[in-house]
Formats: sequence, C-alpha cells, structure tokens
Amino acid sequence: MVFSIASKKLFSQFGISYFRISAAPTGSGQILAASGCYYNQIYRSQIRHKGLGIVTTGSIHSRSNPKMPVITVLPENFEETIDPIQRELLAEECILVDSNDNILGHESKKNCHLVQENGDILLHRAFSVFLFNTKGELLLQKRSKVKVTFPSMYTNTCCSHPLFRNDEMIENEGFGVKVAAQRRLYEELGIPKEDIPLEVFQYLTRIHYKASSNSIWGEHEIDYIFVIKRDVMIHPNPNEIDDVRYVSLDELKDLKNQKDVKLTPWFNLILESGKLQLWWKNLNNLKPFEDHETIHKM
Repeated sequence: MVFSIASKKLFSQFGISYFRISAAPTGSGQILAASGCYYNQIYRSQIRHKGLGIVTTGSIHSRSNPKMPVITVLPENFEETIDPIQRELLAEECILVDSNDNILGHESKKNCHLVQENGDILLHRAFSVFLFNTKGELLLQKRSKVKVTFPSMYTNTCCSHPLFRNDEMIENEGFGVKVAAQRRLYEELGIPKEDIPLEVFQYLTRIHYKASSNSIWGEHEIDYIFVIKRDVMIHPNPNEIDDVRYVSLDELKDLKNQKDVKLTPWFNLILESGKLQLWWKNLNNLKPFEDHETIHKM
C-alpha cells in the first residue's frame, strides 16, 4: 500500500530525490517505512512533521546505492506502547561489530533491534549465559511479557548485550563481555557479583544468528557463550522475568514439546544444533569445547 501523505518539499532539505511511504500491519499497530534515493548522509537525525510522526531509526540501504541510508518511519506514539522501564533501556548503546566480531562503533539498543525495510538488523555483540547448579540442572527464565523482543518465551539463564563502555569492551578472552554478563545476572536475576566472580564464567565460543521477533523488532547478534556451574540464590526482576525454573536435559526436551511453550530463537538454535547437549554432558570438563577462534553461523 502506498500513501501520498507527505510532500517532496518536506524531504527536499534532506537531499531526497523521491520517496515512497508504505505500511504493513503489525501486532502493535502499524509500522511505516519510507524508501528512496538519497544524495546526502542522514543518520540518527530526527525528522518530524505534524501529523506524520516521522522519525529516522537506522540505516537501510536503497536499491540504487547500498551505501546510502534510507529512512524507516514509525508512528509518532510508537514508543508510548512500550513499558517505560524497557523503553529507558532502549537508549543504552550496544556494540556494533562486523561478521568477524571486530568493533565498528555503537548504536542505541533501539536501533540495533529494529527490523529495517530490507529485512536487515544491525549486527551487534551479545552474550548467553548457561548457569547450572551442582546437580547439573540448567536455570531457565521465561522472559517478561513486557520485553520488547521475544516476550513470554523461555530461554537460557541470561541473554543480553555488553554496552559501549570501556569495561565491557575489553577484548582479552571475552573479559568485557563477562563483565556485562555479571552485571545483567544481577539486574535480571538478583545474583550478587560476589556470588559469581568473573573467574567462574567459562567462555566456550561464539555464535552468529539473526531472527525477527515481529515485523518491527528482531535480533542479529554475535553471541558469546558462557557456562557457569554454581549454586546461587536468585531474586528475579519481574520487569525482566515472568518465571524461572531449573530443568534436567530430559525436562527441557519435554518443556520444548509443550504446545503453549516457545523458546527464544538463539536458545532453540543452540539446542537444535546439539551443542547444548554436548556441553551439558561434559559440565565437569568443558575445556575441550573452548573455541575462541570460530564464530558458528546458525
């Protein structure tokens, strides 16, 4: 569907030679997307017009020149539908990387998770923690229903992002990402840093995956995999987590087969690949599974 709701005069100051406004229904209203040919670089600037609510949200390549950014257009009240705490977190700066995990820069969490018009999502650095108790059970969480991406889905113990700040960008053996994981385990599950010192985080490997949550939001990550084997006290943050449970491998398989249960795509990919089962069966000797050179594309 094409809308003639804006004039070329509105966009001419930004060097746009032509444009098209299109809309696709989504679960939370409508997302508007604009595409066109650009003669200048427009990035992270905001373009607002009375009644249109046009906001640039990221770089989308145009068909005529992949290096030129194109606007994604969202309804003016778009962010008002998001939980206020989760909305505040969208301002955090994530680490942009290339496919070899080299740091390229940074971008807001919001822009890193918006699905662009061509289906692209900015590639950024992330982590997944698998925390097992001394009985060999994995701690799962069910993501809160107010989460922006993949709400109400079961996933591994903790999944989030290192931020673009000095202590979380230290590259040595994933040290900075461990710092971020330790921070988020406290913020999501209330586990104090003293209970999970950095030396108990065993860095296994990295995966590269991409998945859409809906037509607006998605993930595109190079994900650092950490395993912890430790008994901890947990105090889940209800804004982040709706449920927690420890499961055996067989119980996880049963949970996965329940019709009303959905797993997050990264968790499901790791499970389907057989890697999780292999790690699980070798919790007391994971050293042979450490591979810090390979990024496994899933």
